Amino acid sequence: MRILIYGSGAIGSNIGGLLTESGEDVTLLARGPQLAALRNHGLIIEAANQPPHIIPVKALPANEIQGQFDVIFVTLKSMQIEAAAKDIMARLTKGGALVMIQNGLPWWYFDGIPSTYQDVNIPCLDPSGNLKKLIPLDCIIGGVIFKPVVQLEPGRILISDAVPSKLFLGEVNNTVTPRIEKIVAMVNKAGLPTFASNDIRLDKWRKLMINMVWNSLCGITQSAPGFIAASPLAADMVRKLINEGNAVLSSLGIDVKVDPDADLKRVKDLLTQQPSMLQDIRSGRSIEVDAIVNSVIEIADITGVQVPTLRTIAGILDVINQTLIREQKAIGPIARN
Repeated sequence: MRILIYGSGAIGSNIGGLLTESGEDVTLLARGPQLAALRNHGLIIEAANQPPHIIPVKALPANEIQGQFDVIFVTLKSMQIEAAAKDIMARLTKGGALVMIQNGLPWWYFDGIPSTYQDVNIPCLDPSGNLKKLIPLDCIIGGVIFKPVVQLEPGRILISDAVPSKLFLGEVNNTVTPRIEKIVAMVNKAGLPTFASNDIRLDKWRKLMINMVWNSLCGITQSAPGFIAASPLAADMVRKLINEGNAVLSSLGIDVKVDPDADLKRVKDLLTQQPSMLQDIRSGRSIEVDAIVNSVIEIADITGVQVPTLRTIAGILDVINQTLIREQKAIGPIARN
């Protein structure tokens, strides 16, 4: 089975490295300094109280990758998928699987299963409609990963022990198929605890309720979760965000409630964790506002739920994101004349 990692950042290169080390035929699509580092030095993995671990990997630029692949792990950020969709599909074998591992909600959230909102679009996730046109539902395997990874420099990542590593994979139609079982077994063998999901949307919400709050607030405050939880005013904002998220879940008929105070207690000692938005802002990269925040607001609009705190957070994140896009660099002090 030929495997392609499409998006060899921190998560993608880590998955590709683990699969390579377990004996799978893996190619990592990479570019720029990341490509050069992976080719010249391999993937360097660091973890607390352990010596660096180096995995030689096969990393290639897009124009050097030949043939098609049976499984493509798409680990691009959600807003990068549309531009790459045609190329991704051209590299997939007939009957192959796209394992889509992104934060937040997917454009196909209301597709593929019966519901009150079946086939309703979430505009911010696929504004042009091209993703639905270009990527057939039956190719897609949804993925939700819990694995705190920090890109220290090109080709070098740090694995945090802030939360236990795990990956959930599920079909769009919520059935556990032989291909899911095969891919789950393969990734488990590589050392990443992986589980077949019979409700991948629910698994996405479970992580989204974490990302919606902590990714957003850590990015805005440039602080780890524990410092936010220690501030009474910020903690009150956390409670409001979680309660608004709970209301959206309830409006969809999802019987899951996050306890705000339990979540504040959970993060109180996380004083070094860097969620992805915090990393991206510090590195000058665009942030995943649509999939993590705006999609929840649009679903709230569809179901008639009021989310004023989340709208405020979305407005701040939008300004930050536009600055990142406009300046193409990490946000720093405004230059004095």
